[in-house]
Amino acid sequence: QVQLVQSGGGLVQAGGSLRLSCAASGSIFSIKAMGWYRQTPGTEREWVAGFTSGGTTKYTGSVKGRFAISRDNARNTMYLQMDSLKPEDTAVYYCVVDTLSGLQFWGQGTQVTVSS
Repeated sequence: QVQLVQSGGGLVQAGGSLRLSCAASGSIFSIKAMGWYRQTPGTEREWVAGFTSGGTTKYTGSVKGRFAISRDNARNTMYLQMDSLKPEDTAVYYCVVDTLSGLQFWGQGTQVTVSS
């Protein structure tokens, strides 16, 4: 089992920045990959960014150059730095990890609202 606790998010004006955090605990050693999704009402969760099992970072096209994913292994925490935010970035953001056993664990979600 892996527990994920998210923090950060909130309300920001367009062009502003926010940083999301995702602290992991439990069976940290079992984590294979990790990343971020987001969801708006009435839509499916959209993959935003992530680390592959090899440690490579990847981003969906709409956030490339604006968002940056990082992690602090000493703190077992993953971050999503979001710059140049746009109203269309408004969503609930979730962190997620995939484990070596094929399980998936999700954070509780955090609201990001970008006003125009």
